[in-house]
Amino acid sequence: MTSTVVTTTKSTERSVTLAEQVRSGNVRAVSRLITLLESQDPDGIEGLRLLASDTRPRIVIGVTGYPGAGKSTLINALLCAYRRQESKVAVLAVDVSSAMTGGALLGDRIRMQEHALDSGVYIRSMATRGNHGGLARTTDAAKLVLEAAGYDVVLIETVGVGQNEADIMNISPTVLAVVAPGLGDEVQAMKAGLLELAHIIVVNKADHPDADRTVRDLREWCATVIATVATTGEGLSELLAAIAAHQRTRGMANAHQRFE
Repeated sequence: MTSTVVTTTKSTERSVTLAEQVRSGNVRAVSRLITLLESQDPDGIEGLRLLASDTRPRIVIGVTGYPGAGKSTLINALLCAYRRQESKVAVLAVDVSSAMTGGALLGDRIRMQEHALDSGVYIRSMATRGNHGGLARTTDAAKLVLEAAGYDVVLIETVGVGQNEADIMNISPTVLAVVAPGLGDEVQAMKAGLLELAHIIVVNKADHPDADRTVRDLREWCATVIATVATTGEGLSELLAAIAAHQRTRGMANAHQRFE
């Protein structure tokens, strides 16, 4: 009995210490807690519970869409833009799990290596490990950890399998669906799913000849369609303004609900 009490006390102490370190913005502690949550470790679950009251509204943006549309490039452009505004930015990139190891493929980390030495940026790949819906099982918990750690902007990239990725709607107040001109069949398929749910549609690679036609077509489905060329930054200021406008609208709607 005494041994059990001592073990429980030590576990609680570890969770309290870890939560305090996360609150202070300690990157190692953030990574440690997310890892514990991924493995369903009791210390991680308790650490998240201790942090629950510290989370406050941040800019949380979900980015989804088919592979080849340039999601990662667009996220990198958004990351750079928010850093220029001196915001702390975190990226949760959900990758398809390796069939052999269950681990993430880490492609997004490789593409964002230029930020490796920036203390104001945190990037983590998360493996789906068989979870459906475009996210890892602990993506929402990881988002809460990052909010508690003081990140101003959290960008969440889904796997990129298309219209079945509705889970992002449950954890992100603003969702971008990224498409590219020339993906006719894929865009038609998305109209039956994500394009009906996304708050903003981004037509990336807008220097493509079919871009204008794609934008016109999609505006029949979504009021906010932004054309971008993520590699050059074209259209990025318009996208940032659209995100800010949606966040404000969402904030006012939530405030109205609280007073009803």
